[in-house]
Amino acid sequence: MRIILATFVLLACAACGPAGGRHSVVAAFYPLAYAAREVGGTAYAVHDLTPAGSEPHDVELTPQAVAEIQRAGVVLYLSHGFQPAVSDAVRQASGKRVDVLAGLPVRRSDPHVWLDPVLYARIVRRVGAALERPGEARALAARVLRLDVAYRRGLAHCTRRDFVTSHAAFGYLAARYGLRQIAITGIDPESEPSPQELASLARLVRREHIGTVFFERLVSPKLAQTVAREAGARAAVLDPIEGLTAQEARSGATYLTLMRRNLAALREALGCR
Repeated sequence: MRIILATFVLLACAACGPAGGRHSVVAAFYPLAYAAREVGGTAYAVHDLTPAGSEPHDVELTPQAVAEIQRAGVVLYLSHGFQPAVSDAVRQASGKRVDVLAGLPVRRSDPHVWLDPVLYARIVRRVGAALERPGEARALAARVLRLDVAYRRGLAHCTRRDFVTSHAAFGYLAARYGLRQIAITGIDPESEPSPQELASLARLVRREHIGTVFFERLVSPKLAQTVAREAGARAAVLDPIEGLTAQEARSGATYLTLMRRNLAALREALGCR
């Protein structure tokens, strides 16, 4: 009887503790998984709940994913309705639950804080505190804040300050660098504007001589392409970095490289020198 009881206790501990000597972290989507992997290093096994190529707003969790949330040592997620299925499952987590939006200056219902490098650096430090790796977090935060310097310099002298995008994900970035986002859809990229709204936006793009309409890789570009075509503009990518495509994952793209790619796209569209 004692042997059976001891075996049961060992199995139970194995389920809630480190697996193979590595602590378990579940991250809701790519920017949080990237921070956890960079900060945690080989000491942590990080599972991203949003697969490469998937749009995180509408992620559906498998029973296996829910079980991983329940037994993970640390769960990193966003509140404010960004991923309702994840927020519901997090309530069942037995480990440390970290809402990375807590304490940040969240505007209304917009959770896209990671597109502001200054706010993302705060998220990185919060991840470091959760994983008890403050030194590693400071090092990554310093790299992220170098992005802030690059954006400030790169967007300081531009012909225009307005940009049009398919998804209202860039409000924090625009506010940080003195730009104005004009979005085709709202916070939810799946929302559908009416034909009248699309026609009105196309007229605005044409009237203001806006040369680029941005779309994102993980959602259909049709709306942005429609507005661009009607206005005589071009369509180009501005990535909200909610996840990597399969191609980006294979090529080694990261949050840092994609943010620099976004900066180059904005500089071209805004006529910066």
